Amino acid sequence: MDGCWYLSAGWCVFYTVFGVVVTSASIGTVVLISIDRYIAVCDPLHYPTKVTPNRAKICVVQCWVCSAICHTVRLKDNIEHPGEFNSCIGECATSAHPVSRIMDLVLNFIFPVSIIIVLYVRVFVVAVSQARAMHSHVAVVTPHGSLKVYRSELKAARVLGVVVVVFLMCIFPFYILSLLAGATKVSLSSLVFVICLYFFNSCVNPMIYVFLYPWFRKSLKYIISLQILKSGSSEANIL
Repeated sequence: MDGCWYLSAGWCVFYTVFGVVVTSASIGTVVLISIDRYIAVCDPLHYPTKVTPNRAKICVVQCWVCSAICHTVRLKDNIEHPGEFNSCIGECATSAHPVSRIMDLVLNFIFPVSIIIVLYVRVFVVAVSQARAMHSHVAVVTPHGSLKVYRSELKAARVLGVVVVVFLMCIFPFYILSLLAGATKVSLSSLVFVICLYFFNSCVNPMIYVFLYPWFRKSLKYIISLQILKSGSSEANIL
C-alpha cells in the first residue's frame, strides 16, 4: 500500500504471477458462465446434452491451465531473473514486452468483454421475446413446471447481468490506467486503487451469488457450520 515491498524478490514474482493467473482465470470463468446462460435461455431443449458436468469440469480446468501457461510465458523473464527489474531496494517491479501487454489487453479485456456483451444482449433479446410469447400462450400451451424452470433460467440470466456490470466496473479502470501509463505519469495512489479494484472483482462474484441465490447461502451455511462433515449431508435439501 505504501509502495514498498518488504519480502524477497522471489515472493514478488510469485505475488505478481499468482495474481494475474487467478484474476485471468476469474475473467475466463465469467465468460464460461455467460456461455452457459446463453445456451440455457437461447437453446433450452439442447442444454442438458450440450452442457454436461464433465464438459463443465473440462472447460474450468482448461480455463485455469490456459491462464497459467499464458501468463507464465508472458512473465518468463521475471520468473527466471527475480528482482532484475527493480530500480531500488524495497521495490517490486515487473517487466513485460509491449507485445505481451497488448496481448494481455486483448485476451483479458477486449475479447472476454466482447463475448460477454454479445452473448448477454442475445440472451436479453431472446428472453424478452419468449416472455411476451409465454404471456400470450402460457395458459394454453405451457405446463406450470416448464414455466417454473424458465423463470429460474431468467433469474440466472439477471444474476449474470449483475455479475457482468460489476465485472466491467472493476476491470475497466485497470486497463484504462494501463493504457494511460505509457503516455502519462500515473500516481501511486491511483495505481494501488485500480489494482485493488481489479483483484476485488474476483472476491465480489461469490458475494453476488450469496445475496441473490438462496441455495448458495444454504450451501455456504452448511460449509461454515461444518454440517457438511456430518453423515448424510450430501442428501440435504438446499433447493
